[in-house]
Amino acid sequence: MNPKILLIDDEEATRFGFSRYLSKAGYLVHEAANLFEAKESINSQRYDAVLLDVNLPDGSGLDWIIEIRQSYPDIPIVVITGYGDIPVAVEAMRRGADNFLTKPVNMADLEVFLRKSLEIGSLRRRQLIDKRLSKKTQIYFGESPGMKKVLELAQLAARNESPVVISGETGSGKGVLAKWLHENSLRSSSSYVEVNCSNLRGDLLASELFGHAKGAFTSAIQEKQGLIEVADGGTLFLDEIGDMDISVQAQFLKVVEEKRYRRLGEVKTRSSDFRLICATNRDLLDAITKGTFRKDLYYRINVLPIVIPPLRKRPEDIPGLVEHIIRTLSPQPVEISADVMRLLQEYSWPGNIRELKNFLERALLLSHGNQLTTEHFYGLEPVRSEVSPKSQGKYPDIEESQIRTVLKRFHGDTARAAKELGISRATLYRKLKKFRITPEITFNSISEEEEEI
Repeated sequence: MNPKILLIDDEEATRFGFSRYLSKAGYLVHEAANLFEAKESINSQRYDAVLLDVNLPDGSGLDWIIEIRQSYPDIPIVVITGYGDIPVAVEAMRRGADNFLTKPVNMADLEVFLRKSLEIGSLRRRQLIDKRLSKKTQIYFGESPGMKKVLELAQLAARNESPVVISGETGSGKGVLAKWLHENSLRSSSSYVEVNCSNLRGDLLASELFGHAKGAFTSAIQEKQGLIEVADGGTLFLDEIGDMDISVQAQFLKVVEEKRYRRLGEVKTRSSDFRLICATNRDLLDAITKGTFRKDLYYRINVLPIVIPPLRKRPEDIPGLVEHIIRTLSPQPVEISADVMRLLQEYSWPGNIRELKNFLERALLLSHGNQLTTEHFYGLEPVRSEVSPKSQGKYPDIEESQIRTVLKRFHGDTARAAKELGISRATLYRKLKKFRITPEITFNSISEEEEEI
């Protein structure tokens, strides 16, 4: 894309000369004759650099530099001053300008300064992104046919700008994949903005997306920049778009089609060049039938659909996925017993990858960095009703064995055993009753064995 330059100068002849030269050099130049026009312009679209005259009819360009730097910290600013105004130029640099030129301006010098300033702006944007992202998102896609298809589509999506809809059950990794798409796209150096549509409703969601003017509604005590505006040049990720109110869908459709919008309470139209990624755990076609999702919005956003299969349908991916998750959770290698891996592959994972990660995190805490055994996965029975039929009947034996093992280790001390198992003593006593285990008997039998040893 050709760099967009905002040129602010009150002299029409100067603007004409600059615009003509820079346009031929491949820049897109937008002109402003005063500060009012400049502020209107910079608030309505994104620029790659600003060429700013100091003396303007409605104020000093020096005073505006600080405001630009606060609102748009990455935009490079080149100040144009009259001949001999070196102290003014020094003050401009102190306030945040990147370079300065004195009139009459040599056009060749102007292009060199502008090119260097654009490089500074690009570096500054990269530094801002690096602060937000200490490292790139790592994904283990897996070896199953379904996930190989996901990887193929993800690589295709990362290479283009088309809208993407990621579908999948809760906890399947839709948000992680969306961030991976951004970080592997041409927009990776720009902002990644995430909005969860299920957390906000109606005007609250509209305000979050579009922003609002001061006084737009009762609690709007100051103007607010919308996340659509923040995502300009980067990626806008709408999580659970199926939960977006139908009224907001109508407003958002126009933004998707035209990349233009208005803040709530404003008449001024603004623009934002963002890449759209959506995610949903709902069947959007079913939502269209029920009248809760707009058909025209569906066809506009569903250009490149990616469906993530649930974890229960790809057990062959679990060993590699477990190793990947453990590497992110533990600085040291952790050994996993064969019984654990078999247990994990036989379980149905209604919570998908998020649930698996939670289980592994708990197990690592219980194991204190030692080998993970089935004992460290105790206490998960509330969701075991969804275990596949072939594995039913195995868990009670494992569970009873875990309880007996832990009680043996603590010589029948139920308080310490419950803490080790990660459950309350009341829950432990219910389990003891269920399996007809008496802590005192266990303790006595252990003592006799120890005496024999």
